[in-house]
Amino acid sequence: MRTALVTGAAGFIGFHLSRLLLDQGWRVVGVDSHNAYYDPALKAAREAQLKGAYRGIRGAVETPGLLYDLMAEERPEAVIHLAAQAGVRHSIDNPRAYVQANLLGTFELLEAARAHPPAHLLLASTSSVYGANAAMPYRETDKADTQMSFYAATKKSTEAMAHSYAHLFGLPVTMFRFFTVYGPWGRPDMAPALFTDAVLSGRPIRVFNHGDMRRDFTFVADLAGAVARLIDVPPGRHPAGDFDSLSPVAPFRTVNIGNGAPVELSDFIAAIEAATGRTAIRELLPMQPGDVPATWADTTLLRALIGDAPHTPVAEGVAAHVDWFRHYHGR
Repeated sequence: MRTALVTGAAGFIGFHLSRLLLDQGWRVVGVDSHNAYYDPALKAAREAQLKGAYRGIRGAVETPGLLYDLMAEERPEAVIHLAAQAGVRHSIDNPRAYVQANLLGTFELLEAARAHPPAHLLLASTSSVYGANAAMPYRETDKADTQMSFYAATKKSTEAMAHSYAHLFGLPVTMFRFFTVYGPWGRPDMAPALFTDAVLSGRPIRVFNHGDMRRDFTFVADLAGAVARLIDVPPGRHPAGDFDSLSPVAPFRTVNIGNGAPVELSDFIAAIEAATGRTAIRELLPMQPGDVPATWADTTLLRALIGDAPHTPVAEGVAAHVDWFRHYHGR
């Protein structure tokens, strides 16, 4: 049985990926701190769904030696690093949390991988690293040096850190740039949950940039499936073409994981209205600091590496999210 180490296993994406890997016959070792950034009860409820060949470890990835000792004991074939302090707005108010979880946590992971190398090390980045880039769709080979939030800056820094370890120690590293993930078991601080809760409660939803926003909304099951398939496509052995983001000096690449089609925010809200059977009350507001008006993933590289991936239509994905939200919250 193959073993995968998943950090952030009780998080939104980590839970879906861990459940998928278990279904595929992997043994999963999950690490999560269950911190209080949002309700830890949701994290516990997610992790309680992980049955069978699952070993859960409660701890923060930035704890010195935690990952080192765990990888020495388990010797995982694949390591998928999803643990991070997320959220653009929160990084303005509490930047130290991002230094600790994102920078120090990734450092601890890289040191553990240096000592006990997996066959493939995969780390989560974010579409936010594209920052002020105006040309779309975003391509992995685009320059990405103009981050607009401290959260994005820390994630871009983890890409640079991982590249240096890939070069120095020959670690096969893939960085994922995720695009606006949504779906069942989603984070309560993200727009899909906030909008659904407000619509069901008859409260106004806060619509920034006066609604002039587009996002490459990516259904979480599609994303988890793409990550699982990329495990067996380490950089170095699988060149994809002249559009690839392979490093010239290391077994390292970045890969966009998105739906490949931006959706108007108004259309996403309309899907929530259709799924709830209620009309949203919109409070139109200016753009928030650190945010961007649009995101759009070029998924050419992803498709070259794993073939055609599922692309759940927004109406279908939102309906699944709303169904879960009603059930979980008794609404």
